[in-house]
Amino acid sequence: MSKLSDRINRLNESETIKMSRISRELSEKGHDVINLSLGEPDFDTPTHIKEAAKKAIDDGYSHYPPISGYLDVRQAVAAKFKRENNLDYTPQQIVISTGAKQSIANVVLCLLNPGEEIILPEPYWVSYVEIAKLAEGVPVYIPTTIEADFKITPEQLREAITPKTKLLVFSTPCNPTGSVYSKDELEALAKVVAEFPDLYIISDEIYEHINFIGKHDSIAQFDFIKDRVIIVNGLSKAFAMTGWRIGYIGAPEWIAKACDKMQGQFTSAACSIAERAALAALSMDITPTLLMRDEFRKRRDLVLNLMKEIPGLKLNEPKGAFYVFPDITYYFGKTDGTTTINTAHDLSMYILNNAYVSIVSGEAFGDKNCIRFSYATSEDKLIEAIKRIKNVLAKLH
Repeated sequence: MSKLSDRINRLNESETIKMSRISRELSEKGHDVINLSLGEPDFDTPTHIKEAAKKAIDDGYSHYPPISGYLDVRQAVAAKFKRENNLDYTPQQIVISTGAKQSIANVVLCLLNPGEEIILPEPYWVSYVEIAKLAEGVPVYIPTTIEADFKITPEQLREAITPKTKLLVFSTPCNPTGSVYSKDELEALAKVVAEFPDLYIISDEIYEHINFIGKHDSIAQFDFIKDRVIIVNGLSKAFAMTGWRIGYIGAPEWIAKACDKMQGQFTSAACSIAERAALAALSMDITPTLLMRDEFRKRRDLVLNLMKEIPGLKLNEPKGAFYVFPDITYYFGKTDGTTTINTAHDLSMYILNNAYVSIVSGEAFGDKNCIRFSYATSEDKLIEAIKRIKNVLAKLH
């Protein structure tokens, strides 16, 4: 009999964290590994945000904050929603958490009963499925294709809904594909959801500011559906604050209160110092974020141009985030005489063990035909990584 609970035994290790761990182990053995598996900006947190944290320490912010976050931080989130998204939220509708991942977990655990269904467009972020498992929910998958820019249609959504459906969870800009839903596409999906009064939407908008089309659209903008939308966002990606662990939701007040209750028993509030840094990030100059976005766009273009030189890769053009998600089925069945590639996982491990470049299999995201590259690193490393990948893939016949 296992000494561990069935709950933890059912849970899979995050594939992105796993690949990063394996690449770290190879590095410790002396190999020059380029890690493109983690979704983490390589920039430092902007100076004015760090200074705000230092001041918070000097000002004595060393006590428990309110569970949902300091009032002025929640007010800053509400002001951000109004200023950037033209959305009206009160501070009572905001909950600050230790990252967007906890925000998602709070909402899923508060809304999803055992046996109820959660719709996940494929590919999806790795943790959506595992969080649903913790809530004993039933994932229902909607497949997409690279030809459709990895987006679901209203018809696919309607077909996936059953009397047991409780949640739809998706991200835009999307991790892992970089796809961005337009206003018209979101409205069409919202109209389907509106037909089912017991269906709620978690809209993961953590990559909102890493958007290359000039405008972010949230599904919460449609008044006829807003009272069933929970926006999840945070500071990790746009402000290079992954280690600060600050995420937040904007939600109907009854859901926010439930998340406050849930969080009060799990972690209590987010870090007091990180919250003061978040206040500066949300309230002050956003120019560093825009400069990072422009740099990510340059890297995307560089990566796409270099990848076009690799035979067999099928690419879409990501409109946001910092990933490319190529279809690699061309290499299935090929071998270098020692290793045969049958799956995306096989190819990921082949690249790691032979090119010393760490990427993530699309299987982790629900797509067996693709692999995910993060281009959140320097141009020199990206050029070297893709050169290595091109060389080892050329050995497969």
